[in-house]
Amino acid sequence: GTKKRSQLDLELEIENMGAHLNAYTSREQTVYYAKAFSKDLPRAVEILADIIQNSTLGEAEIERVSHDELLELAKFHFGDSLSTHKGEIPALPPCKFTGSEIRVRDDKMPLAHLAIAVEAVGWAHPDTICLMVANTLIGNWDRSFGGGMNLSSKLAQLTCHGNLCHSFQSFNTSYTDTGLWGIYMVCEPATVADMLHVVQKEWMRLCTSVTESEVARAKNLLKTNMLLQLDGSTPICEDIGRQMLCYNRRIPIPELEARIDAVNAEVIREVCTKYIYDKSPAVAAVGPIEQLPDFNQICSNMCWLHD
Repeated sequence: GTKKRSQLDLELEIENMGAHLNAYTSREQTVYYAKAFSKDLPRAVEILADIIQNSTLGEAEIERVSHDELLELAKFHFGDSLSTHKGEIPALPPCKFTGSEIRVRDDKMPLAHLAIAVEAVGWAHPDTICLMVANTLIGNWDRSFGGGMNLSSKLAQLTCHGNLCHSFQSFNTSYTDTGLWGIYMVCEPATVADMLHVVQKEWMRLCTSVTESEVARAKNLLKTNMLLQLDGSTPICEDIGRQMLCYNRRIPIPELEARIDAVNAEVIREVCTKYIYDKSPAVAAVGPIEQLPDFNQICSNMCWLHD
């Protein structure tokens, strides 16, 4: 609830308007949104403003912790570091990405789950679009897919032909000032090393010999996926809000398509070499991962691989 409305009052008011109210939190953004009839717009905005600025947390909604006890524990464990900073707050240097790994071996699990990624860029960086195209080019695959060797993704063809994994999903996660570009895969214990080898070999091919036809297909698919995501008022509203936070404006779809069309095979090779080739990755693996190569071997395979 808020200072003006109890939780019940809020629920009844939204219900009586025939509106929808929800919220979610991502790593960098917290979103409150409402869907209502256009005639109820002023009221919906007022309710959102009330929730954001005047929310109250009742004792039943949170675990009560003694403030004094918490303060004493903080003073004991943190000491003088709790002192108020004097003068201007110093500018924080950018965080440095460090390749590393975490392995949780559990042979009781039937399948191995593995993710490998390199540092990418933030939303507003000029290379973002190119990395999105490269991510679409790698694509995703699941055993339930048909097509076999006729699949458009080269990695999917190799995976299907060699029966190397149950599924894989490439990803390009962007934040304000950095990002992660990589792939997540689910494999049988005996195929973990082979699958990783094929993935890294495909990454190296992006850096050296990707073709214009592959890039053209990925660009068309990326544009299609972007438009399909905007299939209702809620995702369109979320897209507008996200772009306002990231770019301080909404990028028109024709402009976005023009930026995608400007990418070609040469640009893909240059940008992928910049962010993937000979870079130290972050690796996370859980399950029966005995066959997973050691981290130094994985790093050495971020250069050109031979069969």
